[in-house]
This record gives sequence, C-alpha cells and structure tokens, in this order.
Amino acid sequence: MVKLLRLALGGLGACRASLRHREHCRRPVRGGRALPTLGPAVPGSATTAACMMTGMTINRRELADFLRCSRDRVRPQDVGLPLGPRRRTPGLRREEVAQLAGMSADYYIRLEQARGPQPSPQMLSALARALRLSADERDHLYLLAGHRPPAGHATGDHVSPGLLHLLDQLSATPAQVLSDLGDVLAQNPIARALLGGVCTVSEHGRNVVWRWFTDPAVRGAYPAEEHDHYSRLHVADLRAATGRRAGDLAAARLVERLSEASDEFSALWQLHEVAVRRRTRMRVLHDVIGPVDLDCQVLLAPEGDQRLVLFTPPPGTDTASRLGLLEVVGTEEFTVARLNGRCVQWGAGPEIGSARGNRRTPKAPAGFPVGAFGSAR
Repeated sequence: MVKLLRLALGGLGACRASLRHREHCRRPVRGGRALPTLGPAVPGSATTAACMMTGMTINRRELADFLRCSRDRVRPQDVGLPLGPRRRTPGLRREEVAQLAGMSADYYIRLEQARGPQPSPQMLSALARALRLSADERDHLYLLAGHRPPAGHATGDHVSPGLLHLLDQLSATPAQVLSDLGDVLAQNPIARALLGGVCTVSEHGRNVVWRWFTDPAVRGAYPAEEHDHYSRLHVADLRAATGRRAGDLAAARLVERLSEASDEFSALWQLHEVAVRRRTRMRVLHDVIGPVDLDCQVLLAPEGDQRLVLFTPPPGTDTASRLGLLEVVGTEEFTVARLNGRCVQWGAGPEIGSARGNRRTPKAPAGFPVGAFGSAR
C-alpha cells in the first residue's frame, strides 16, 4: 500500500513539474530571463499574437458559415474536377477544397466546424483562390479571420469619366481629385481659381506635399501661426499612404526627395505620426476675395488611392458669398507656359509653384495657395 501511494505521489509530482515547464515555455524570454505572462495563454501562435496587436479578432462562426456557402457556390467543372455520379453536395466537397488550397482535409474541416486555429494570411490566400472568391469576397474572408485584407489594385492617375463629370457639375463648390500621395489629378474651375492650378513641368510639380516643403512662397496663402500644424498634417497623411503602399517605388521616391530637400520634413518623418485626413477646417488667404474659411470633406474611392475633396462654406460665415464672387471674376482661362524651368501663369487664379503677373513681365505673388488638400486645421 505504501509503495502504491509513493508511486501515485510521484506521478502527481511529475505532472505538476510538466505543467510548470509548459507554463514557463509560454512566457516570452528577454535577456535570458522569462517575463511574467499577462493572463492565460491564447492558442494560435504568431498569427493570434499579431491579431491581438492589431485589435482584430477571428469570428469563427461567421468564418465557418462563409466558407460553407462559398464552397457550395463553386461547381466542380469550374475548377477542373469531374462531376461524378455520386455527388450529393451542390458544390465542392470539403476534401476537394483542401486539395485545391494545399492544406490537410482535417484542417479545413475544423475551420468549417468553427473550431480550428486562426488561419494565416497565406492560408487565406490559398482558400480565396480555391473558392474562386472575388476581391470583395477575399477581403471579407480576411476580416472574418482577423487579418487585414491585402492591398488592392491601385487606380493610379486615371480619373473616371463619371468623377470628371461630377467635378463639372459642382460649379459653385470647389472640388479636387487627389491621389493618396498628394498629387492633384483633377479639379473644377472654381477650385483652380481658389486653390491654384497644377504645374506638371517638374517631377513633383503637382504634389501638394512637395510644394509645401520646398517652395517658401506657397505658405504665404495660409496663416503663419498654423504652418507648423499644417506641416505635421501633411507628413502624418503621407506616412499613412506609404504604409498602405508598401514597396511602392513612387511613394519611396517622393519620401526620399522630400527628406533630401527639407530638414523640416525629415525631422517630422522621424516622429512616425500617422493620421488620414477625412474632415478638416482650413483657411485660405486669397488675394482676390480675402481670407476664407472652408470645411474640407474627404471622400475616399473604393480602391483607397484616390480621394474627392469638397470645400464647403462653414455655417455662419460669409464664405458662400465670397465663393460666388470668385466664381464670377476668378475663373477666366489660364495660360501656362514655361519660363526658366518653372510654370508661369497669366490669369486671375493662382498657380501651384508659379509666377503670376501680366503677359509681358510675370511677377511672383507674395503668397498663393498650394492646393486644396494641403492645408487643414
């Protein structure tokens, strides 16, 4: 009896030692010392840890339902599989999806039963291909699994005819289409008269961030006490855009040139401040209609790399009447030429980075707007 008791106690001690060892292995190690864990360990290894860091969690029940419905919509002949005489499912079998995705059947079955681990982005990409998901369905799959969707296809500099038509219809409201990097892609006449035309002679001549940090005359159109605030807004928005454009050569080139050309930009870039501009208030010191306050409303395109920016009069201000005056006197045709490597403009409205005056002796203004999106408060 005593011998049996000793064996039982020894086995219990071994179990406790094993549990302590496993708990110790769960703790992160830094500098050779184990750090205490904060709460119980969460299954899912690195993918779950990354999910917790981003604040996103997997929705296993919805993910399971979505996988089942997506599997039922795919016909065997769509993926090169024979229909077979004994097929009872309307779409693919679970084993067929697993084979097409390059994973074990048991792993996929557990996902459909809402009891599997969190799939990695690589697994989700394979599932999206196997189930023939569209781009929207693929993004939905990633979100249900607790991951951010991959970056979609960029629109680039092309502005759709429908969006250009909308700009033409907004005759009394300044509006622009900008890229997420700050390039002015299109604008209506009243926006050009209020916020300046676009110079495309230089590499970044139409980029509002570049003009803000490299041309001192640009800042004269905005209150001096707000220049620092505007600089931080520019950099924070550009930081967010470059994060979405990981590996993009155009974004890297813009940041590299800005860092070389502006010590102010370089210092702000090192702060790693990130903020996407959506709704802001801005003031423009226009040399024709005087200072005007504007509400800046940003509407993002589905792809995320273009934005429609509207400038509306704030309630209780005289901005509407001032814009009405500008619509009458400030939208005459612009003549843009090249003089000494710079854009030179004759006409009523200011030009980004331009000199302005009469047809014989162009003269640079004391200050003119950099472009709509460039200044918000």
